[in-house]
Amino acid sequence: MASDAPHIVHIPYGRGSLELDLGRVPGARIIEGEIATAQPSDTGEALVRRALEEPIGTPRLAELARAARSVVIVTSDHTRAMPSGTTMPLLLEEIRAGNPNADITVLVATGLHRAMTEEEQRARFGDDIVERERIVMHDAFDESAYVDMGTLPSGACFFVDRLVTTCDLLVTEGFIEPHFFAGFSGGRKSILPGVCSERTVKENHSYRAIAHERARSGTLEGNPIHQDMVEAAARVGVSFILNVALNGDKQIIGAWAGDVEQAHAAGTRFVGSLTGRPVEAADIVITGNGGYPLDQNLYQSPKAASTAAAYAGSDGIIILCCACADGMGSVNFAKLMQMGTPADIDAYLSAIPADQTIPDQWSAQVYARILDKHRLILVADGLTPDLVRACNMIPAASLDEALALARDIKGKDARVVVIPDGVNVVPAL
Repeated sequence: MASDAPHIVHIPYGRGSLELDLGRVPGARIIEGEIATAQPSDTGEALVRRALEEPIGTPRLAELARAARSVVIVTSDHTRAMPSGTTMPLLLEEIRAGNPNADITVLVATGLHRAMTEEEQRARFGDDIVERERIVMHDAFDESAYVDMGTLPSGACFFVDRLVTTCDLLVTEGFIEPHFFAGFSGGRKSILPGVCSERTVKENHSYRAIAHERARSGTLEGNPIHQDMVEAAARVGVSFILNVALNGDKQIIGAWAGDVEQAHAAGTRFVGSLTGRPVEAADIVITGNGGYPLDQNLYQSPKAASTAAAYAGSDGIIILCCACADGMGSVNFAKLMQMGTPADIDAYLSAIPADQTIPDQWSAQVYARILDKHRLILVADGLTPDLVRACNMIPAASLDEALALARDIKGKDARVVVIPDGVNVVPAL
């Protein structure tokens, strides 16, 4: 919804929020996807159970599990807000209802991220699952762990974790939100980039792929990144998925299970209907990256910046609020962000062949595209002011300071738009 701003606006930030007093900013507007405030029609457990009982395009998981001696469940890592404490026990229950003796492995789809710590696993899955189930961390950098499955539609290579190719039943879980170059998260994304090799992930995230005009938030049709992901999931034979949608309080508000494409499509229609919003041009756009874990480092945070850029016209100022408790988030990303001007960064990345893509370069590419047109003021407790400046951004110690800096540049009568959670708004261009 879009509405006149209330006196206090809460921007998700880390494990809490930042308060912004907009009472003195005439005409300020709030733009939120309805998903932020959507209320669940039932408990999360009930919604998930219903989805598992009424799968889309497949038999029930219990039936699929009857003849399966080995089962792999691919799940999200610590950088995603997946409510596995609710979903994983229900998946395990459903599988064992069909086959009590199934050999089950929980494979954490880390992509190119680090492995989860034991503390993070316990927080995500609960003590019982950590202590009783076999949990394996995907390692994108262990070449011995991969199977070569040919070439994807884009021409990218396809090397995938052997575990997902040798099991009798492959199940994935995830959650669906707008994704700023894959269209939406969830579904096929559990496989690519989730459990693919470093080389495959890099080619999927190459400069050319990220620069494609259809590689945008909320766009699936004609999106080459999405097309490769769909093919990857089909080729390894994903038998069953469970995907959920979350509101701003991380409550489950929808769940879909069954066929990897059909169930995911149903979920994206639901999420798309609650996140698409008309663009209102502004001089200053204030946003956050959804709070923890989505704003735990700068590498993860161009998602909200991309949304803000769509509302910032040709030269509007973006104020990005990201706690960055883990700092920059990637050595490669940190080096690229500090190598020169946004134009320097883009020129350097555009010359890199797809098969030589630098890990995490996509994030620097997106930031360079944004920073080439917009000044970006960053509120981030986890980064020093000097480091923020080295990344071609303007540091601010607080949200109030950031707004004051922006108004000094754009004037006190500047049009202000606030997008509290930029991850969950899709600009309707």
